[in-house]
Amino acid sequence: MRCPFCGFEDTKVIDSRSTELKKRRRRECTSCEKRFTTYEIVEMPLIMVEKKDGSFEPFDRNKLITGIYSAIKKRPVNVEEVSKIADEIESSNVKQITSVEIGNLVLERLKELDVVAYIRFASVYKEFNDLDSFINAVNEYSAE
Repeated sequence: MRCPFCGFEDTKVIDSRSTELKKRRRRECTSCEKRFTTYEIVEMPLIMVEKKDGSFEPFDRNKLITGIYSAIKKRPVNVEEVSKIADEIESSNVKQITSVEIGNLVLERLKELDVVAYIRFASVYKEFNDLDSFINAVNEYSAE
């Protein structure tokens, strides 16, 4: 590990602690003796998402979370629940997933958490074009 202060390549680990999904290491440079912190994380394998048009793109956790946040805006759903949904997809150990599968998984989880967030997400995900589509989604939810 290269020292961020002097650039020397030899450092020693003073303290190491595991946090959620990360390992925090306190280090000291053997040359200038300054201390700094590094974080070690496990790199997840790349998941490719097949879009509706047949194209592929790498899974983007931030894009998924942004979409979910727009559905839960001003709703009593906490941030940890949103992270759990994204974690579930990321840790699924698949190399390829369709956007439809991701959308359905999110809808299942939102249905358990908050009906308004579920309907909001469904209206964008299922591309409601008219009031009847919206009413049908509400009726489907009520029937279950």
